[in-house]
Order: sequence, then C-alpha cells, then structure tokens
Amino acid sequence: MKTYPVEINVNGEWRKAEVTAHDTLLDALRDSFGALEVKNGCAQGDCGACTVILNDKAVNACLTLALQANGKNVTTLKGVGTPDNPHPLQQSFVEHGAVQCGFCTPGMVVSAKALLDKNPEPTRNEIREGISGNLCRCTGYTKIVEAIENASLKREK
Repeated sequence: MKTYPVEINVNGEWRKAEVTAHDTLLDALRDSFGALEVKNGCAQGDCGACTVILNDKAVNACLTLALQANGKNVTTLKGVGTPDNPHPLQQSFVEHGAVQCGFCTPGMVVSAKALLDKNPEPTRNEIREGISGNLCRCTGYTKIVEAIENASLKREK
C-alpha cells in the first residue's frame, strides 16, 4: 500500500510519519506518535473522545485524515497541561468532580479549551454547545459545565 510523508506539529513538537491515504489523524497520533491520550471511542465522530485542536479548531481525529493535518498544529490533552503543571481548566475539572471514569475527559477538556480560546467568557448555553460533540455517560454534564464556567471566570483578563 502506498504511503505518504506527513509532518505534524504535535503539542509543539514537529513529528514525521508515513501514512496511507486512508489513515486518520487518530491513527497517526496513536500509532505513529504514541499519543494514547487521544481516545478511540466510536471511530464514527459520534462520541468526541478523540477530539484534538487542529490549527485552533476542535475536530474529531477519527474523521480527519492524517494527510489533512500535514504541516499543521495539533494539540492533544498533553499539550493542554501536565500533571505537574495542569491547565486551569484541568484543575477546575478535578475541583468540580467533572472527572469520573475518565474516558471522555481528554476530548472534553480539549473541546473546552478550544471553546475558551475562542470565547473566553461563554454563557452556560455556549458551553453546552461547545461540548455538544462530546458524550459522557457518567456525570450528567452538570459538573462539566460548572468546571468550564469556573475556569472561564478564573482566566486572566
């Protein structure tokens, strides 16, 4: 099968890989770059577990071809913050109990970051709309919305 070279800036580091024409960004991130924080939930764009930020826009990595990301910037959960230096959004998720089983958390946090980067002071309805592509079967979303709202209120003006 024919392969093509791609170079993608993953969390601030340019990475190279060989991909096929049908490889998704999810495939490249997990298989070629070891970004296991990008979850493979449904592989159909329904759950949001694979959400990443591609050039400042939240996208489902399972629906984006790796070739479409060539030469672009991708941010995964690891690019948002670290255990030693968590992003205020991640800290707010912990403080508000918005993390339960954790499967949806990477995609949810990345979607929320993309929202807050675009709209630093969203209303609760805008928050709900901003995370609408992410499914969570544990929390009922209330704690997640509260965590995102709290993080937006704590942002530096």
